[in-house]
Amino acid sequence: MKIGLNAHLHSQQASYRSAGIKGYIANLLRYLPAKAPDCWQFEALVGAANSAEFERVRLSRSALDTQSPLRRIIWEQTLQPWKLRQYDLYHALAFVAPIALAAPMVVTVYDLSFLRYPERLSRARRLYLRSMTALTCSKARRVLAISQSTADDLLSLLGVPADKIDVTPLGYDRAVFRPLPAAERERFRREQQLPERFWLYVGTLEPRKNLSTLLAAYGRLPNAERLPLILGGGIGWRGREILAEIERLGLGASVTHIGFIPAAELPLWYNCAEAFVYPSVFEGFGLPVLEAMACGAPVVISDAAALREVAGSAGWRIPSLAAGSWAEALKRVKMDEAWRDEAKADGLARAARFSWERTAALTVGSYRKALAESSLTPKTDGAKAAELESK
Repeated sequence: MKIGLNAHLHSQQASYRSAGIKGYIANLLRYLPAKAPDCWQFEALVGAANSAEFERVRLSRSALDTQSPLRRIIWEQTLQPWKLRQYDLYHALAFVAPIALAAPMVVTVYDLSFLRYPERLSRARRLYLRSMTALTCSKARRVLAISQSTADDLLSLLGVPADKIDVTPLGYDRAVFRPLPAAERERFRREQQLPERFWLYVGTLEPRKNLSTLLAAYGRLPNAERLPLILGGGIGWRGREILAEIERLGLGASVTHIGFIPAAELPLWYNCAEAFVYPSVFEGFGLPVLEAMACGAPVVISDAAALREVAGSAGWRIPSLAAGSWAEALKRVKMDEAWRDEAKADGLARAARFSWERTAALTVGSYRKALAESSLTPKTDGAKAAELESK
C-alpha cells in the first residue's frame, strides 16, 4: 500500500513559512509510520532544496523550486498529477489537491479563515483557497479537520457531509515542550539579555492575529502596570503595518519584535515568559497556545472557538476585540501571582491531553476509511482489501 503526501509546505526557511503548517507536516511524517501497518509505504513530495529526513518515509524531491507560492501551485496542478498515478492513496496536507487527480485522496483543512474573515487575507490568497478548497473537499474520500471548530465550519460553510469529516487535533513533542530547570532558563535569559519579567506572543505578524487590539490594550496601561511585551514571529501579509502601529502608539521602548524564533529556542522563550498572550480573532487550532501551556506558561487568549478547544478552562479567555478587557487582564496577570500559579498548573494538565502520536493514529484511521472505500478499484484486488480489513 503506497501513500503519497504533498509536503511542499514543509519549509526549511527561517521565516513565517516555517510555522504552523510546517510543524503539522513535520510531526505527521515523524509519527505516521509507527501507527501504520508495516506493509504501508509512505512517500513525501517535497521541494527541490528540502534536506529533511524521516524514518520510513521516502522523500521525492521535485525538479522545480517550489518555495515561491506561484511556482508551487503551478507544480501541484500541472506536474504533480503525473507523479500521483503510482499511489494507492494521496494526502493533500494543506487545503488543495490537483484538479486532475485520479488517485483516492484525503485532505487536511486547517481553518476556513478565508471565508470567516476574508478581509484579513490577501485577495489572491482567499480567492484561490475559496475555490480550490471547496473543490478538493468535494472530491476527497475523507476530510481531516484539525479541530471541531474547523469541522463545524466545513459542514456549515462548505457543505461537507459530517460523516466525511474526521477531527484530528494537533499535538506537541513532550520531550521538547516542557518546564525547564531554573538554571537553563537563567542561562537563556543572560544570553538573550531578557528582562526578569515579560509577556510573550508567538505567531506570524498578520491582521488575523489581532495584534492591533493587543497593542491598543497595552497602550492603555500606565508604565507601572506594564511588563515588556515581546513579539516573536515572521512578518506575514501586512505585517509591517503592525510594526508601524507600535511606533505610532509610542510603544517602541517596551514592545520588541524579535522576528522568527528558531524551533530549538521556542521552549526556552515559553519557559522564560511570565505569561503567553494570543489575541487571534480566528484559529484552526492554535498550536502556540498548546506549546506554551506545555512549558508552564500561563495563557491569556482570545475567546475564539478553536482556542477554547485547546485551552479548555486553563488560562484566561477574552473577547477578541475588547481592548478594555485585554488591558484589565494584562494588569491582573502582572499583579496576581496566585492566578499565575493556578493557570500554570491548569495549563500543564490540559496540554497533557494532546500528542502527535494521537494525531498520527487518528490520521491512519482516516486512511483506512478512505482505502476501504477504494478497495474495489483496479489497484486493490480482493486479497489486498481483505488484508487491509484485517489490519
